[in-house]
Amino acid sequence: MTSTDRSAARAVGALRSTRQRRAVGEAIASFDDFRSAQEIHELLGRRGETVGLATVYRTLQRLADAGEIDRLLTEDGEAIYRACSRTHHHHLVCRTCGRTVEVEGPTVERWTRSIAADHGYEQVSHTLEIFGTCGSCAGPDGHAARPTGTKH
Repeated sequence: MTSTDRSAARAVGALRSTRQRRAVGEAIASFDDFRSAQEIHELLGRRGETVGLATVYRTLQRLADAGEIDRLLTEDGEAIYRACSRTHHHHLVCRTCGRTVEVEGPTVERWTRSIAADHGYEQVSHTLEIFGTCGSCAGPDGHAARPTGTKH
């Protein structure tokens, strides 16, 4: 477990501590990829934890609002979550298996500041998620070799 993974579990403690919220925090700390609320709920069920899906959604939203976990929207519009580093970064996400790489984008940061300044904007923020197919999922001809949604 990395220090950023532990921070997600600790952050749940910053909310009113309940068994269910602690279970959600521990679940998030146990994986490195992005997962949906439903997938986290299923993981909790396999572990024998009885946590309602609504509690999972609320806890994930509160952790994301507090900056303790990252939330991104897939190309299909589904929210997925993961414990990430505390520094500003972007994600390169495999649309087939969900493998995710945190990337820094100094060129994007410069471009964002430049565009904002050109138009008189201040206090600008942005998000950038890059979706593609990782090398493990791409076939020899560069096309996805696995069905969408499979994990490796």
